[in-house]
Amino acid sequence: MLNPQWLRTFSAVSEAGGFTRAAIKLGLTQAAISQHIRHLETELGPLLIRRPRQIELTPAGMALLEYCNDIEQADRRLQARLSDGDTEHGEISLITPGSIGLSLYPVLLDLQRARPGLSIRHRFAPDWETLDAILRKQFELGLVTLRPDDPRLASEKFSEEPLELIVPASARVDSWADLAGLGFIDHPEGQAMATRLLARRFPGNPGMHSLSIHGFSNQIGLMLEPVARGLGFTVLHRHARQAFPRPEAIRVVECGAPVVDTLWLIHRAEWPLSARAAYIVDYLKRHIASERPRNRHPAPSGSRAKTELAKRSAKR
Repeated sequence: MLNPQWLRTFSAVSEAGGFTRAAIKLGLTQAAISQHIRHLETELGPLLIRRPRQIELTPAGMALLEYCNDIEQADRRLQARLSDGDTEHGEISLITPGSIGLSLYPVLLDLQRARPGLSIRHRFAPDWETLDAILRKQFELGLVTLRPDDPRLASEKFSEEPLELIVPASARVDSWADLAGLGFIDHPEGQAMATRLLARRFPGNPGMHSLSIHGFSNQIGLMLEPVARGLGFTVLHRHARQAFPRPEAIRVVECGAPVVDTLWLIHRAEWPLSARAAYIVDYLKRHIASERPRNRHPAPSGSRAKTELAKRSAKR
């Protein structure tokens, strides 16, 4: 490997256009400058064509100058990655469950547009995969639904996600028989979610095994498509429903006291979050908090919707 001081000297000579000016810039003697260049030329061959009051780079000298510039840029990238205060540049790596990921990914892209120096790397994954990815340092930040007890992981509460009973917009659901008539659209966690939520809405129900399964999807962005087409109902987290592009085709049925899952933010416990990651966490938490007021009241259903519409008309 070439001596870094020799390379700095060569860059200074090339930039200044002479030995004397380079010596002044670096605070070295002209003899030291000449010695550094001589060492480099011993290693690499002629680098400079020396003329009165002027120097010219040989092809080898031009290649070496490009190499010096590459090293300088690499050094700047390294300093930026190691700097704890830079929130404008570098990679944001986040791995999340599908539902919350549908909500957060567009927000991260908006941030990237505002701060082009950032690079977004996001992945949807179940809890076990997220834990493994964080432990292997493949991602800096992760969200999981179960708080880990691994001492290598730091965790904090990030947000809450209510479960929702989602039916076709035209469907009326007043009884378990109505659900049975619709059929269930299943997904990897569908029956477990539905069992928890429907126990609140229909206590003493005969259980999910009594319902026919009318479909299944493991793609979070597609789970509500069969519901929107009138093929059945499902139970999902709120953020998945909010991200669905055709909200007019589906409806949320109120189920009384909410069933809420907590999302936990995790990262490696051995070192603190970078300033960039800490900024992103705060930014996303503020986004989630700003969504809460409009989430408190699900869309009205059935006769209740007609009553509310009549009230609005009367006020006009």
